[in-house]
Amino acid sequence: MGFDFSFAFQPIVDVMRRRVYAYEALVRGVDGAGALAILSQVDAANRYHFDQMARVRAIELAARLFGDSDALLSINIMPNAVYDPVRCLRTTLRAAKENEFPLERLMFEFTEHERVADVAHLRRIARHYASCGFTTAIDDFGAGFSGLGFLAEFVPNVVKIDRELVRDIQHDRVRQAIIGAIFSAAQDLDITIIAEGIETADEFEFLVDMGIALFQGFYFARPAFEALPEVNFGGPIALGSSHYAAGRR
Repeated sequence: MGFDFSFAFQPIVDVMRRRVYAYEALVRGVDGAGALAILSQVDAANRYHFDQMARVRAIELAARLFGDSDALLSINIMPNAVYDPVRCLRTTLRAAKENEFPLERLMFEFTEHERVADVAHLRRIARHYASCGFTTAIDDFGAGFSGLGFLAEFVPNVVKIDRELVRDIQHDRVRQAIIGAIFSAAQDLDITIIAEGIETADEFEFLVDMGIALFQGFYFARPAFEALPEVNFGGPIALGSSHYAAGRR
């Protein structure tokens, strides 16, 4: 693999408990260049090696930066790079052990943007990861190839609602209805919901009133290169202020 890379970290915040639930590791160039500069160099020939090295480097950095934090480390994975869930996890497990990073604090995000032809293979990956004690998540939910069909095949611990669904939600009845339905289904399936891409106070406040407690986006913190950023928790929250409050988890 003829390129090097590092990571920036962006928090996922729990606004009810005013703490960081997780930090997502976002790939960057060693000079801080954006993700596209790195991901554009990933192809079929180097995908497996890149996926393995990304996990190792994310764990190494997190072990150095997290300190006493009990936050999860969220890592994006490429399902098409995982040819055998057991063998492909050996490097991850070794990195966690060598860096004394607890396995139960690892969260793996499966993105909807990567088309997976073999859904049965995806289910095997997810089940094996869950059996190892990892948290599993669907990233960018609502913006990818398969939507609800993807969720039906793979029921994760966490679903991250894509920015396209939350943008200006306070003004959009269609988006409100869709997210309300996702939230209701998630409660029935014991899935944790994260709203990602939050950029304004109005979006945040509307989603809090719907009952969502976990958020990610520029409104709270921008990614920090090889560092943990300061976090804006969004101001005081009036618990129980909406008709969704009784259903919060």
